Amino acid sequence: MEQLRWKRVLIKLSGEALAGGRGYGIFPEAIQTFCREIVDVARLGVEIVLVIGGGNIFRGMSESARGMDRASADYMGMMATVMNAVAVQDALEKLGLETRVLSAISMREVCEPYIRRRGIRHLEKGRAVICAAGTGNPYFTTDTAAALRCMELRCEAILKATKVDGIYDKDPMLHADAVMYKTLTYRVALEQRLKVMDSTAFSLAMDNNVPIAVFNLFTSGNIRKVVVGEDIGTIVQGG
Repeated sequence: MEQLRWKRVLIKLSGEALAGGRGYGIFPEAIQTFCREIVDVARLGVEIVLVIGGGNIFRGMSESARGMDRASADYMGMMATVMNAVAVQDALEKLGLETRVLSAISMREVCEPYIRRRGIRHLEKGRAVICAAGTGNPYFTTDTAAALRCMELRCEAILKATKVDGIYDKDPMLHADAVMYKTLTYRVALEQRLKVMDSTAFSLAMDNNVPIAVFNLFTSGNIRKVVVGEDIGTIVQGG
């Protein structure tokens, strides 16, 4: 048995991860790829919470900028995350991992309401918990929902799965000389205005001293490497 760095983790996925390379919609092959890795990690004994964005279906903030009422747009974005959560639940259970979707907006015919103690109990029983509908409130991002659920469900770390290898001093997509950090303190990340998570989410993690691991979701085996402590991605913690 491999030594685990963390026993209970929250994995934050963007909605775009479900779309594969297409950027929109739900692409079953893309979901199956990372779900196999999540199941692999669960079999190591890691308790898993998932928070998934909805940007592959609907972007509340961008639609608000185009004239839609912000609260209405955000609620539509929350419902998009429920669709994504159900798609991931289906893929995980076909691979043999028992799951529960807990939604911050009541949808009893589709998933359970989010209740903190119920979520903890599911984790203790070996089920993966997929948290949907953000915080249930407009004006909050899924980053903030991820940080909040991490604290409530007593996770030891936030694993932010992205499309880049870690946190860089500048955008690696635009600058060939961008340098990746291996470790960072919360203070340095704030001072340099590095886009780790949105400011509310980041403040929650910093105030509760929860490490944030940022890594590339699309590199095979990376989720496992992070939880067993291999030197990949960027870790933000302390200081």
